[in-house]
Amino acid sequence: MASKPADHRARASQIVAALTVEQKAAITSGASFWETVAIADAGIAALTLTDGPHGIRKQVQGADALGLNDSVVAVCFPPAVALAAAFDPALAGEVGDALGRACLAEKVGVLLGPGINMKRSALGGRNFEYYAEDPFLAGRMAAAYVRGVQQHGVGTSVKHFAANNQETERFRVSADIDPRPLHEIYLRAFEYVVRSAQPWSVMAAYNKLNGTYATEDHWLLTDTLRRRWGFEGIVVSDWGAVDDRVAAVAAGLDLEMPSSNGLGPAAIVAAVDDGVLSEAALDECAGRVVALALAAGANAVDTSYDRDAQHELAVTIARRCIVLLQNQPIDGRPVLPLTPSGRLAVIGEFARTPRYQGGGSSKVNPTQVDAALDAIAARAAHEVVFEPGFTLDGSGEPDLAARAVHAARTAEVVLVFLGVPAGDESEGFDRTDWQLPPAQLRLLEQVLAVNPRTVVVLSHGSVVDLAQIVAAPAVVDGLLLGEGGGTALADILFGFDDPSGRLAETIPLRLADGPAYLDFPGELLHVRYGEGVFVGYRWYDAREIPVQFPFGHGLSYTTTTFTEITATPSDVGVDVGVTVTNTGERAGRVVVQVYAGLERSVVARPPRELKGMAALAVAAGERRRVTVTVPRAELAYWDRRAGGPAAGGAMAGGWVVEGGDYRIDVGHSSRDIDASVTVTVVGDSAAQPLSLDSTLSELLAVPAGRAAILGQMRKSLGLTEIDPALEQLIGSIPLRRVVPMMGIDPAELEALLARG
Repeated sequence: MASKPADHRARASQIVAALTVEQKAAITSGASFWETVAIADAGIAALTLTDGPHGIRKQVQGADALGLNDSVVAVCFPPAVALAAAFDPALAGEVGDALGRACLAEKVGVLLGPGINMKRSALGGRNFEYYAEDPFLAGRMAAAYVRGVQQHGVGTSVKHFAANNQETERFRVSADIDPRPLHEIYLRAFEYVVRSAQPWSVMAAYNKLNGTYATEDHWLLTDTLRRRWGFEGIVVSDWGAVDDRVAAVAAGLDLEMPSSNGLGPAAIVAAVDDGVLSEAALDECAGRVVALALAAGANAVDTSYDRDAQHELAVTIARRCIVLLQNQPIDGRPVLPLTPSGRLAVIGEFARTPRYQGGGSSKVNPTQVDAALDAIAARAAHEVVFEPGFTLDGSGEPDLAARAVHAARTAEVVLVFLGVPAGDESEGFDRTDWQLPPAQLRLLEQVLAVNPRTVVVLSHGSVVDLAQIVAAPAVVDGLLLGEGGGTALADILFGFDDPSGRLAETIPLRLADGPAYLDFPGELLHVRYGEGVFVGYRWYDAREIPVQFPFGHGLSYTTTTFTEITATPSDVGVDVGVTVTNTGERAGRVVVQVYAGLERSVVARPPRELKGMAALAVAAGERRRVTVTVPRAELAYWDRRAGGPAAGGAMAGGWVVEGGDYRIDVGHSSRDIDASVTVTVVGDSAAQPLSLDSTLSELLAVPAGRAAILGQMRKSLGLTEIDPALEQLIGSIPLRRVVPMMGIDPAELEALLARG
C-alpha cells in the first residue's frame, strides 16, 4: 500500500522542530513555479506539483516563466464536462488510476485536480473543467478520481475551495452566499471527497467568500475543512492567490504557490519576530508540507507507462461520455445508428480538426488526436464526402458553405459537426453569450433545407443554445472528449457501442431562464448567490420552467424501463430496489437515477434531488434487480441553528435529517420518472434545544414540549388541549411573550424545558 502524508506527520514534526524560523517560512512557499523548497541537510526533498485534471500538464525544463506553454506529451482524457456525463464513478476511478501511473513515471508528486466547483451559470468560463451542476454527482465522480490517483502514492489537489464559480474578477470578487446554499450546494461535494477519499491537498481559491479571501479564511480552512470534516492534508493556494501571507498562515493555508521570490517567507519571519503570528501556527503549516514531501519521496519509483494503452482507455471512456440528445425517425426509422453501406457526407471543420479540451492551465499536450472524419471514413463502406463548411475563426466563407450544401444534397445521411471555437472557452474569462457562431447556424439551416436526414454532432465545454440545432432529427452531444473522442464518436454513430451519456447540467430554452441570470457575474466586486439552494435542475424543476433537455437526459439505441420500486429505510439510509428491463432488441447501457424529495419540510426544498445512481450494461430483453442506497446524510439539510454556539456568538450550524415521508423517484432524468415510492424516515432530534425563545408552534411540534406546555396549561387554565385555530393564530409568538398571557410562569416552564 502506498505511503500517505499522515504516515509521516511524526517524522515531519521532528524535522520542523530542528529548523530555524527562516527555514520553516521558506518551505511554506514555492521554490519555483512548480516545485517546493528543498532543505537537503534536513532530509526535505523538493516536491513537484503539476496541472491536471484530465491529463498531465507538466512543464518541460526551461519553458516559460508563467508555466503555460511547452508541456510534456501526455494522454488527454475526457475533461470533467464529459466524464461526468457517464454518471459512473468507476470510470472516474479508471482515469485517476491511469493518471496516477503517469504521474509516477513523470516524477510528479501532486496532480492539481479534480475541479469540483458547481456550474452555477451556463456562462462560466471554466465550466468545461468542472463536473456538474449537482454536488452529489460531482462529489462521487471526484472521490473515485482521487482514490484512483492516490492509490499510486501520488497526491491530488481538489479545487477550487471554495465558491470559485466564475472567472470574471476571480482574483477580487466576493461570492456572497447564505449558509444553506453554501453547505448544501457549494461545499457539499468538497465535504464528501474529504471525508471519503482524503485528498492529499485542497487548493484554496482566488475569490473571497462572504468578504474574506479563501486563502485567509480561518472558518473555511481550519474550522470547516480540518476540524469539522477531519481533513489531514495540506492546503495549497491557487497560483498567485495569496493576498496576505501572514493572514493565510494564521488561517491554515500551508503552501503558497508559486514562489513569491522571498516576499512571503520574509513577511512570515517578521510576523513571528513581532509576535503577530505564533510560531506554533507556522510549525503546523511547515509540518504538513514536510509530511507531504516525505510521502511523495517514499513513493517515488523509476517506472514508465504505456501511452498507447492509455490512449485506448481514453477512447473507451469517451464512448461512455457521449450523450444522444435526440434521434427522431425519418420515414419510420431513426437516423441513428448509421448503416455502414450508406452514402455519407461529413460537414464541418470540427470533424477534421477536433475540439477536445478547454484552454488555460488544464490544456494537455496530447499523444495523438483522433479525428472523427478519419474514424468515420474507416468504418464506412463507401467513400465519405467531406466539406469543412466554415472556418474555425468563424469567418465562414460563402463558397465553403455552398460546397457543403451541394455535398449534402446527394448524400443519404449528412453528419454536421458544429461547436464552440476554442478561443471562446478558457480559464481566465467568462462567456458573454451561449450561441454557436452565426455561420455555423446558417450552414445547418441550409443543409436541412436540402437533406432532412441530418445528424448534428456538437463539440463544446459549456451549455449552448440548441433552439436551432434541434431542427435536425438527430443530435449527438460530444462535449469535449479528449484525444480519443473522434474514434469514440464514430463508434457511437455507427452503433458499435450504445450511447449511454447523460446530461450533467440542464440545457434551458433561454439563457434568461437560468437561476443565476440576474446575479452573474455580479457588480462592484460582489456576486450575490440569490438563487439559494435552487441551482441547476433544482431551479427549473421547482419553478416548472420548460427546458430544452433536463438534467440526466440521454437516449439509447435500445429502450429500458424501471419498475417494481421499493424503498427500505435503515440506519445508513434508504435502500432503493428497482427492476431494470431492457425492452429493446439490442444490448445497451442504462443509468439508474434515484431522486429524493420531501414535500412538507421546514425549509424550502427542490421537488427532487439526485441522491443515488447506478450505471450498468443490459443485454437485449434482460431483466435485472438493482439496489441503490441513498445515504442518510444525503437527506439532510443545513440548519444554521444546529451544533450549538460558535466563536463570536454565531451559531455553528449542522446537518439535520428531517423526519417525514420522502418521495423516492427513479427515472431517466430529473423529469422522466418511471416509478415513485414513499418511505418514512425518522428524523434527527431537534436542531436546537427548546427554550423560551422558541415559538409556541415549535414547542408543540415536539412531543416532550407539547406535554410540557399542556401540563402547564392544565395547571393554570384547566385546559387539556389547545384549539388548532388558536394555535394557528398565536403559534408564531415566542414563548417568552405568550406564556404570561396564558397565566403560565415563564421561569417554571423554562425549568421544565431545561430538564428535557
